[in-house]
Amino acid sequence: MSYWKHESAIVDEGAQLGDGTKVWHFAHISPGARIGERCAFGQGVYVGNDVHIGHNVRVQNNVSVYDAVTLEDDVFCGPSMVFTNVYNPRAAVARKNEYRRTLVKQGATLGANCTIVCGHTIGRYAFVGAGAVVQKDLPDFALVVGVPARQIGWMSRFGERLALPLKGEAQATCPHTGDVYRLSGDRLALISEGKLA
Repeated sequence: MSYWKHESAIVDEGAQLGDGTKVWHFAHISPGARIGERCAFGQGVYVGNDVHIGHNVRVQNNVSVYDAVTLEDDVFCGPSMVFTNVYNPRAAVARKNEYRRTLVKQGATLGANCTIVCGHTIGRYAFVGAGAVVQKDLPDFALVVGVPARQIGWMSRFGERLALPLKGEAQATCPHTGDVYRLSGDRLALISEGKLA
């Protein structure tokens, strides 16, 4: 076994977990889950069958990663944040064939207690503030807060707010990494990489 699990955790037969991944107290990994290397799943985490998780992903306590969710490399899921997979659930109506897929791209942060309404894509290195409710796709590097979530700025790969307007033509450099970002219209692009770690 190349991963580690606490004795109280359940990793169902058939689940695939990469080297160095850790599964903590009372977590449950379903048999169809596909999980990369160096991930960490906190206390009380649940991972469904139709779930794909990349490398170096952090899923904090009390998060359920339901079917139809994909987390790319380096995603951070804060404590008690929420994924959904049915848009209009009813207890008396079976809707498993209506799951809407959610994609969280590389490096994104989903803050504590936020909710990601199913069927949307969270862009690379986007940052969802604590308690926000995301109801639409987010562009790369977007910083969003509130209910419903609204964009208030841009975040660097390092996780610092960039001194840029929401729209226009501008450029900024991250003081921590030397990354250079260019804003064009309402999209931000990383045009020169520094050193992240």
